[in-house]
Amino acid sequence: MSPRPPVVWSPAYEVDIGEHVYPTRKYGLVRRRLLEADVIREGEVADPEPASREDLARVHTGAWLEKIDAGELSLQEQRRLEVPFSPELRTAAVTCCGGSILTGRRALEDGLAVHLGGGFHHAFADHGEGFCLLNDVAVALRSLLGDGLVERAAVVDCDLHHGNGTAAIFANDAQVFTFSVHQEHNYPAVKPPSDLDVGLEDGTGDGAYLEVLREHLPRICEEHRPDLAFYLAGADPYREDQLGGLSLTKEGLRRRDAYVLETLREAGVAVAVVLAGGYARRLEDTVALHCATVEEAERIFQG
Repeated sequence: MSPRPPVVWSPAYEVDIGEHVYPTRKYGLVRRRLLEADVIREGEVADPEPASREDLARVHTGAWLEKIDAGELSLQEQRRLEVPFSPELRTAAVTCCGGSILTGRRALEDGLAVHLGGGFHHAFADHGEGFCLLNDVAVALRSLLGDGLVERAAVVDCDLHHGNGTAAIFANDAQVFTFSVHQEHNYPAVKPPSDLDVGLEDGTGDGAYLEVLREHLPRICEEHRPDLAFYLAGADPYREDQLGGLSLTKEGLRRRDAYVLETLREAGVAVAVVLAGGYARRLEDTVALHCATVEEAERIFQG
């Protein structure tokens, strides 16, 4: 086993979407900062292959995949996506799905792996929403389940926003337990039920957030007994996030990451970490928060 957790990243993720609240260049900045700090090393970062059509079709409808291939999204579909569609965006999304598949496989091999990307949980089977063209976590889990590498899985979604696409995709799938901790009065307006949803009040801070995790996460591990969990370590619960209304501090988010990773590891669950959202007023804060997640993953992996 490597002394560091496996890390997955692709330059394709930095697709140019113009001036936008979603800073796609954060992925390269996170990678660069982690390299400079010697948290990760150049030769140890895996560049994933794009997901196959077969794997994408385990989740997404043929009609939606054909629209993406042809670039023929309707005006309504483009508005619902909320980022400009381009062939480069499609490449980024398909590569990201491949990245999450690879991260899941590496997590099963080594116990913990990190994807410097991913977490596009608003994508449904038949359409995209909220910056999310394809649902990489759902594609990864369906691929791993379909290949017999996993029998039971969990999604631990700590992004600020409810994981509506993921909840809908796995609504009738007993093999996958979906858990979403999110700001209740925020996007999306319609929230299909996860297996367990905890909607937090505006202004919720570090202590109350961690109490929610302590109340529910050990029980999920004990009762569902997942082989693998995808952890969406969103940076957007941060109190300075442009799209958020929670009040977590940088230290509170680091403690959140540590608690989730430690609890899953102690329960014998392999963990695939994806970065998910982050839209702080200062881009350097978003980068620092994502880097802190990776730092905690490395610390726990080595411990």
